[in-house]
Amino acid sequence: MKETQKKEKKNLIRRYWPYLKKYRKTVLLDLFCAALTCLCDLVLPLILRTITNTAMTDLAALTVSLVLKLAAVYLVLRLIDAAAQYFMADMGHVMGVYIETDMREDAFEHLQRLGYTYYSNTKIGQIMGRITNDLFEVTEFSHHCPEEFFIAGLKIVVSFSILCTYNVPLTVLIFLCVPLMAVVSTTLNHKLRAAFFKQRVQIGELNAQIEDSLLGERVVKAFGAEDMEAEKFSQGNQEFQDIKKKSYHFMALFQSSTRLFDGLMYLVVILGGGLSVVYGVITPGDLVAYVLYVSTLIATIRRIVEFAEQFQRGMTGIERFFEIMDAPVEILDAENAKPLNIQNGRIDFKDVSFEYPDDHNAVLHHLNLSIHAGERIALVGSSGGGKTTLCNLIPRFYDVTDGEIDIDGQDVRQVTLKSLRGAIGIVQQDVYLFSGSVAQNIAYGKPDAPRAEIEKAAQLAGADDFIRKLKQGYDTYVGERGVKLSGGQKQRIAIARVFLKNPPILLLDEATSALDNESEILVGQSLEVLAHGRTTLTIAHRLTSIKDYDRILVLGAEGIMEEGKHDELLRQKGIYYRLWNQIPVKGFEMEPQK
Repeated sequence: MKETQKKEKKNLIRRYWPYLKKYRKTVLLDLFCAALTCLCDLVLPLILRTITNTAMTDLAALTVSLVLKLAAVYLVLRLIDAAAQYFMADMGHVMGVYIETDMREDAFEHLQRLGYTYYSNTKIGQIMGRITNDLFEVTEFSHHCPEEFFIAGLKIVVSFSILCTYNVPLTVLIFLCVPLMAVVSTTLNHKLRAAFFKQRVQIGELNAQIEDSLLGERVVKAFGAEDMEAEKFSQGNQEFQDIKKKSYHFMALFQSSTRLFDGLMYLVVILGGGLSVVYGVITPGDLVAYVLYVSTLIATIRRIVEFAEQFQRGMTGIERFFEIMDAPVEILDAENAKPLNIQNGRIDFKDVSFEYPDDHNAVLHHLNLSIHAGERIALVGSSGGGKTTLCNLIPRFYDVTDGEIDIDGQDVRQVTLKSLRGAIGIVQQDVYLFSGSVAQNIAYGKPDAPRAEIEKAAQLAGADDFIRKLKQGYDTYVGERGVKLSGGQKQRIAIARVFLKNPPILLLDEATSALDNESEILVGQSLEVLAHGRTTLTIAHRLTSIKDYDRILVLGAEGIMEEGKHDELLRQKGIYYRLWNQIPVKGFEMEPQK
């Protein structure tokens, strides 16, 4: 187990190294300054030894001039120490911030490339914790880790070398305490790291719970569920408290064990050093220097021990960072992918089968479908029948398990994702507006669009009138997730966004199902204008909204169960006929017609 943990730690450091290596000049300068700060601690015992031995052996030789010279040397060393310490505290921490920034950017870039499967199985609060709080710890780790270990190594080696010149047996006896301390510290370190990891996981759960509760605060208030939410939070908060208590328990053991070893080492100095003076093995000045070097050694070991907590926090942050980076990107450009060349917008499904990669739920089975350029297709069917899945496969939100999807004869897996998704406009039932102005949301897919184009898109979407009536017109702040606008207003802004993008292919996923009658009529008119001349797939929630479509597909467990125009399907008196006349059909549930 310990061997596995050691390998994991080495692997984490190896993967983290490129981030540190980028700033190696700063690291080397920081280590040089760290060496300078060691000078005072290492020279002070020698100065005091000189003064003490001179006073004990030849008091006349201890002149004012000698004391002033020694004081001047120490003053110069202190000035050097102050300058070096300033650089370490300033540039060292700034370097840590740079590394944190680089890692956060890499994490965010990777998150942008991850597919729907990852986000279906990962809480946003956990992700937020990993790219914010966890990386805060990496800043301190990046600065202090090389610095602390370098200073410790330098002081231990130099102290050991100097102490051996005074009394080798005593020095060896003192240093025998170090391996024992290392064993105890390492054991407690592993427990600390495990506790810190659990702590990070639990704070991520708390973040996710807080986010979920706050974003759904209207539902909470509507159901009077404040007490229930408070109880859920209290339970998670209590778990975090228990984990943190455990981590502090190990930390207390860690610190008390080091103090015990400190005392043991001082005990050896008192006994061994005192007896050495009694028997004339060393001089009183040597004992003073010896005690100071041992104090330096103990202070160094204590500093490393105290740094161990920060080290474990940093390692935990790095570990959780790489958990994000190790999440596989499922949808990638093919090696020789070319930009999609749209000619007219024909879409062909060729023997397409699909099952979700996480739970292997099979949805589509050997589906064959051709959608002509500019044709308007409506998808009708039971929940779970594959309507949304079929639409999600076209822009490659998922990849087909078997078969092929072509746009104008080009396999969507062989064209670049940017060009593919740039050719497709999507309007969904659940509209997401970003925090910002109305104009910024309309121009989301084309941020450099001039105001005239934005307003033209809004006019085509039937949104211009209500936008101009807002307090600040197109510059009105929409609030988080567009909370300051009604459902119909948000939907028309989403449609304006697609108008501005002007794609040849359009996917409408129940875009009017959540709206009131008036809003549905207005949005429906906007969608009619938007769909004109474009290859359009619409997932229908209400059959009255699609009766004029070129073709209607009824999807079920067996694939396409019925196909044709509205009147043709009614004449067949099959599933669509029963749905239209509100006759119950097993597995098919539709909204009442208006």
